[in-house]
Amino acid sequence: MERVKEIERSIIKKYRKSIWNPFCGALNEYQLIKPGDKIAVCISGGKDSMILAKCMQELHRHSNIPFEAVYICMDPGYRQDNRNLLMENIKTLDIPVEIFQSDIFEIVDGAGGSPCYLCARMRRGALYSKAQSLGCNKIALGHHFDDVIETVLMSMMYSSEIKTMLPKLKSSNFENMELIRPLYKVKEKDIISWAKHNELRFLQCACRFTEDSDIFEGLSKRKEIKKLIADIKKTNPVADDNIFRSLHNVNLSQIVGYREADKGELHSFLEKYD
Repeated sequence: MERVKEIERSIIKKYRKSIWNPFCGALNEYQLIKPGDKIAVCISGGKDSMILAKCMQELHRHSNIPFEAVYICMDPGYRQDNRNLLMENIKTLDIPVEIFQSDIFEIVDGAGGSPCYLCARMRRGALYSKAQSLGCNKIALGHHFDDVIETVLMSMMYSSEIKTMLPKLKSSNFENMELIRPLYKVKEKDIISWAKHNELRFLQCACRFTEDSDIFEGLSKRKEIKKLIADIKKTNPVADDNIFRSLHNVNLSQIVGYREADKGELHSFLEKYD
């Protein structure tokens, strides 16, 4: 228990400025938690979901907003060594997690096509379904600052559109359910630093496709974008912050075309030009 307390203290003391304050800042700015919420904090076993769980535990102890939090973890077919590491970290961090099984890895393995895309969609649906069965109205995921800005550049370069992850969004398939991203302002380097400081080792992807083959190492678009941003920061150290701030400061008068929904009608600046 003393080790747990040390880990928890590190979040609100040593990493107060880099993790705790940005975490609370996102909650307040984007109104992610409201009185009466019951939130399913989704744990994959990676560093991001684990720091999210600890921050949510700390928040629940000290917040003036009355809300409930439950901690859920889906095992989509982890290898035994990964399952063991997951269980070890849950015990070390003292997180009251409910683990449920699924056969998503097996299904994706035989489906063909893009395994990462299909796996992500199926995992999200399974988490929504489990959370809803527990009486939750929200799920919390561990996407962080770097995920947000990387998504912007990926969308521009590979999908020919400008968009990113929102700090919260309503589910289109699960009625009255909402997804929130409390780590929206927390940078990945600070999460890595926190894990190293506390001598914690977490799951990476833990997916059989990426672990058993190095094929996806060269195909990962997100890794390409991550390297691109790192290279740009060598000459412009605040490039990542500027990308993030630009998402909150879109000048519509200088946009050639836009849509108000994913499949909505495309509008042009010419409509208001004359």
